[in-house]
Amino acid sequence: MTDFSRRQFAKIVGGGAVAAASAGPLCHFAIAQGKGKVVIVGGGAGGATVAHHVKKSAPDLDVTLVEVQPEYTTCFFSNLYLGGYRTFESLTHDYEGLKKLGVNVVHDLATGVDALMKTVALKGGASLAYDRLVLSPGIGFKYDTIEGYSEDAAEMMPHAWKAGQQTKLLKSKLETMDDGGLVVLAPPNNPYRCPPGPYERMCMIAHYLKSNKPKSKLILLDPKTKFSKQPLFMEAVNKYYKDIVQVNLTNEIDNFGVVKVDPKTGEVTTKSGEKFTAAVANIIPNQKAGKIAFDAGCTEGDWCPVEAGTFLSAKVPDVYVLGDASVATQMPKSGFSANSQAKAVAAHIASVLSGKKLFPPRFRNTCWSLVGENDSVKVGASYKAGEKDGKSMLVASGGFVSKTGEDAKLREEQFKESEGWYSGITTDMFAKSA
Repeated sequence: MTDFSRRQFAKIVGGGAVAAASAGPLCHFAIAQGKGKVVIVGGGAGGATVAHHVKKSAPDLDVTLVEVQPEYTTCFFSNLYLGGYRTFESLTHDYEGLKKLGVNVVHDLATGVDALMKTVALKGGASLAYDRLVLSPGIGFKYDTIEGYSEDAAEMMPHAWKAGQQTKLLKSKLETMDDGGLVVLAPPNNPYRCPPGPYERMCMIAHYLKSNKPKSKLILLDPKTKFSKQPLFMEAVNKYYKDIVQVNLTNEIDNFGVVKVDPKTGEVTTKSGEKFTAAVANIIPNQKAGKIAFDAGCTEGDWCPVEAGTFLSAKVPDVYVLGDASVATQMPKSGFSANSQAKAVAAHIASVLSGKKLFPPRFRNTCWSLVGENDSVKVGASYKAGEKDGKSMLVASGGFVSKTGEDAKLREEQFKESEGWYSGITTDMFAKSA
């Protein structure tokens, strides 16, 4: 698997991403003031990748990564843990590789940004100065859009849309549920992290039920009329889980968006008034940018507008926002996207602060979804900065998606490809030794 990922990762990501523009006078200003300081908030697919590539490209820069958790559990591939295809440990990674590279890793919570003084305040009391700040805080949850749901309620009805203890909790509830119990899965409204994710989860939980609790059922209550890779997921339901899964999409008569829950009884109520009593309720609320993005003044509505290509904030100078928190227009919120964006951001920072040459940025995304045993489907595209309807944005090109009825061998090869990608991206994120 390691050999596969080394050969394939660079090919899959399209050679990474590097940014374009000349360094200009800002570069000389930063160098004149001494060693440039880069502070990165968020140690996931976006932030960790920026830390790796900035330090690798410009070792002279002072790079600090702020991440509250000492270990990072990937949200991508966490559905495979629920389905029994991966261990929790295989999804969890430390920051030792980045530390060895010279990145200063601070396990603390960023609580505020002073854009005028160019400092980041930490919960522990420290204040970090920066020349360039990168925010990659991921998502926050709009708990108040569902009556009865809250951060406390999520301990009984886990969302598991931030991987870690929530993922373990959802798996534990599935394991302790009686055979014959009902699982209710409620996806959020658009936009949200990983558009195909709830439906891969549907398949993975259904696979677990089919293998371990065949009398149980899963009901999907979706506020949307359609979803990513819908024909492929419905093909999988009909092929593997027809007697287990019931998919409810909102239509002209019924709205299956969840509007109320009772964590004590397990009751889930839809907008149309239907009520379901769940043994396990996986409630995924609507989403917004992570809190620090709001504190920094980078948001407009729920998300952060950015300059296409560089991911510089459209609201605050010398601050980049990437990954799930940003508005990347046609580019979906995914780990692959964040990793691709991070390389462009790292190259831009290295140019501005260290005078490194820049090249046109290239962005790419692929989302694989495991729907059954050795049966993986995918969707993806390349992206570049451009204009649409008079607005600067990342525009998709060369899009592709798996087809229904594909050969089993091809689906198995796509699963192996996805495993190689996972190994490659986590090696890239955390600067692991080859």
